[in-house]
Amino acid sequence: MDELKPKPASCSPFTPLAFLERAATVYGDCTSIIYNHTSFTWSQTHRRCLQLASSLSSTGVATGHVVSVLAHNIPQMYEIHFAVPMSGAVLNNINTRLDARTVSVLLRHCEPKLLFVDSLSRSLALEAVSLFPPNKTPPLLVYINDHDDAAAVDSRFCCTYESLVEKGDPNFKWVRPKSEWDPIVLNYTSGTTSSPKGVVHSHRGIFTMTIDSLIDWDVPKQPVYLWTLPMFHANGWSYTWGMAAVGGTNICVAKFDASIIYNLIKKHGVDHMCGAPVVLNMLSNSPEIKSLENPVKILTAGAPPPAAVLSRTESLGFVVSHGYGLTETGGLVVSCAWKREWNKLPATERARLKARQGVRTLGLTEADVLDPESGLSVKRDGSTLGEIVLKGASVMLGYFKDPIATNKCMKENGWFYTGDVGVMHADGYMEIKDRSKDVIISGGENLSSVEVESVLYTHPAINEAAVVARPDEYWGETPCAFVSLKGELTQKPTEQDIIQYCRAKLPHYMVPKTVVFKEELPKTSTGKIQKFVLRDIAKGMGPSSSSSSPV
Repeated sequence: MDELKPKPASCSPFTPLAFLERAATVYGDCTSIIYNHTSFTWSQTHRRCLQLASSLSSTGVATGHVVSVLAHNIPQMYEIHFAVPMSGAVLNNINTRLDARTVSVLLRHCEPKLLFVDSLSRSLALEAVSLFPPNKTPPLLVYINDHDDAAAVDSRFCCTYESLVEKGDPNFKWVRPKSEWDPIVLNYTSGTTSSPKGVVHSHRGIFTMTIDSLIDWDVPKQPVYLWTLPMFHANGWSYTWGMAAVGGTNICVAKFDASIIYNLIKKHGVDHMCGAPVVLNMLSNSPEIKSLENPVKILTAGAPPPAAVLSRTESLGFVVSHGYGLTETGGLVVSCAWKREWNKLPATERARLKARQGVRTLGLTEADVLDPESGLSVKRDGSTLGEIVLKGASVMLGYFKDPIATNKCMKENGWFYTGDVGVMHADGYMEIKDRSKDVIISGGENLSSVEVESVLYTHPAINEAAVVARPDEYWGETPCAFVSLKGELTQKPTEQDIIQYCRAKLPHYMVPKTVVFKEELPKTSTGKIQKFVLRDIAKGMGPSSSSSSPV
């Protein structure tokens, strides 16, 4: 058989963009998107994406160019996931929760040709662009005038989204990747301003991730999917493309509110949704709690979900699945694959088992927990700590403009090192026990304690600062700052003074919710601050009660 080699007919590059073309044929007259009073069919969505891709190409957007978007879960945000790469460009979603300074840094780093902006992000985008230095050319701004927005567009925007759609060619031959290794998306891992880490994924990786996600979650044809997970979060864990593959109905909602969610579930017969554990907490603690008329499957990830939250959520009629992934994997690559015999266990034991991250999905080649010193697999005893490592098709190509960071986590031994600390149980299921020491997960958002500390150190009254995670009833974790003050101060700052100081310099989710004053922070013999001591103190303080706000 040695003479049989790959031929062009068998070497077409994998790409998730082709899912839309098929959806237009198979599900053409079926509803693709519903948003307030707006709805489209799959044939309409296909045509609109082709028209937008056509217009982007005619404006000079070409293969390899970056196009950014700053938008919430609205129909245009969904269309952009197909239209931008259909023009050959690389899609860059920006977290709408970031502050203008951080958004400006990210835009300068990825240098997009265009920036799509929705009405809710208008002021954020304009401020971010205003912070560009004179020697840097900002991207052209395109205003997404969603169908419920009648706001006028000023001269700072080159055009509107709908004008691009209207002038585009519905018969446009979209740009297929020459290689399945060509980049399709660029996603930033967090709001780090010192060294942004832009994750680049290939068409092949996203194709694999999308198919894998549908299989692992057992998604049927034509589900009714509610977008409670922000599409800017790893492209909605790749379910943006996945819903086209199965001809689902995308129910869009720009802002999360528990009462709105319950109403949409009932109104549209929602049967699938995703969200971080904070979403589960909001749904199960809302004064608008309503037991569901029909089961709704909800997939959660982003932080280890508390067993109590899982129990409360399932008691309402939600069927919770739990998984693990990173921006670097394009979606969830480890899932707590459920065993039938576990259904016979008491509710508390079922919740404990479901809180584990689980086993690799079908599309991932390998997943393990390695001892950081020996590089060997840890004992399967549920207590020996190690670093979670992964390998498979959906792992990123690397970090944009950062070969050092890429080589640091993607080593010669073939593993991608996640930086997450976990254990392996006797049954082969892994569980996260801690995050890398400088990472806090608040409401599904990863934030760097080092960056928060760097801002605290700029406060004129602060001598030392260390930030750790404190349990929070609402967000799961929130930043807790321990500070010592400089001597001989005429006026000492209060907790609120420091919080307000950080609020002016950081995205709101990164601002410490608690500030603890210490005469001196605990240190090792070499002068390093003992964060494990501070973590114990923060944990001993009990959960904080953060005021709720939309996620």
